[in-house]
Amino acid sequence: MQAGSVFFASSASAQNTSELGLGLGGLTYKGELSPNYQFKNNRPAFTIFYRKDISAPITLRGALMGGLLRADDGNVKGEGGTNPPLPAYRQANMKGNLVELSGALEYNFFDYHNRRDKIHLTPYVFIGIAGFYASVETKTNNGALATALNKNGGSLGIAIPAGVGIKYAMSPRWNLGLEVGARKAFTDNLDHISKQSPLIANRHDQDWYFYNGVSISYTFYKIRCPED
Repeated sequence: MQAGSVFFASSASAQNTSELGLGLGGLTYKGELSPNYQFKNNRPAFTIFYRKDISAPITLRGALMGGLLRADDGNVKGEGGTNPPLPAYRQANMKGNLVELSGALEYNFFDYHNRRDKIHLTPYVFIGIAGFYASVETKTNNGALATALNKNGGSLGIAIPAGVGIKYAMSPRWNLGLEVGARKAFTDNLDHISKQSPLIANRHDQDWYFYNGVSISYTFYKIRCPED
């Protein structure tokens, strides 16, 4: 640990790096129409991001992410693989899209830009804050609930993104990344099912959405002149 700390300190004083990158992956949501994370609900998503190191282990990241949202009561499975009573009664589904602007702090466990190492790889964790806009249409096949559930519109919200990832420097300039992250949204209205009767909604839970994807980025170096 001591050797690593000394290395990080010398590396941080030697250069200043930043990255510009693109990512592709999947976006999914957890809420009334998907009480648990369902991988099959993932829909295409992309991200554009900029990273700036403030020390060897600490990186600041700004990102724009966008993708599609899908969920269906018919995909919810209970015990024995059957559709639970509430989703079977509600028969609702949603589709739409979401755009997110976020800022996050990443902690890198190793200095993956150091070319003296044989393996240029580091796991990292991140946490931040985000603002999002979601435009979603919700429908039901139960005619008795059409008035309550058939809704279409957009909403603004705040979320807390957090997750883990891996960065790999393929060369001094090009990097690959893999990331999985959750966003706790401070709203229960992503699916337009938030203030309904307790018979068709749980008004006490907040919605979540998740992004998982791969990325490629380009590194910019700024050599710092030594001080006298």
